[in-house]
Amino acid sequence: MAVKPILTEPNKLLRQVSKPVDKVTKDEQKLMDDMLDTMYAANGIGLAAIQIGIPKRIIVMDISKDPEKKEPRYFVNPVIKNKDPEKATYEEGCLSVPNQFAEIDRPSQCDVEYLDYNGERQTLHASGLLATCIQHEMDHLEGVLFIDYLSKLKKSMIIKKLSKLKSNQIVI
Repeated sequence: MAVKPILTEPNKLLRQVSKPVDKVTKDEQKLMDDMLDTMYAANGIGLAAIQIGIPKRIIVMDISKDPEKKEPRYFVNPVIKNKDPEKATYEEGCLSVPNQFAEIDRPSQCDVEYLDYNGERQTLHASGLLATCIQHEMDHLEGVLFIDYLSKLKKSMIIKKLSKLKSNQIVI
């Protein structure tokens, strides 16, 4: 298992639509293990494969509060089947948009169908933070970032700040 570099905005790869996975194989399981290691190392609660430059419809997450009791979740080819019309607001951040946060309104509950780590078909009814995290990570699969829900002004300020940070980085 390995920690991979996380792509950050602005990066064209983050804006592409990810491709479905034909079958969950050992390669996909290794990818999910690496994604989980990467997410934990970055202190995140969710990660999409595209965030490490792999355009596959795979997301991992762990919203457990206790670092001693990890509860990883794996979603391959997730599809939201039902969204609650009632909205919930959470402050969201993103490993691909470092140190930027904003309150985002999303459906408070959703039903998602997916393949699990072993390729078994599953259905999950999610609410609260889990529903928000699933929807956030699934946006990545469509090339959408949470900042796309912000006003043009707020979004452009964040992108300008991130671009400036990137241009100031020294590559060794």
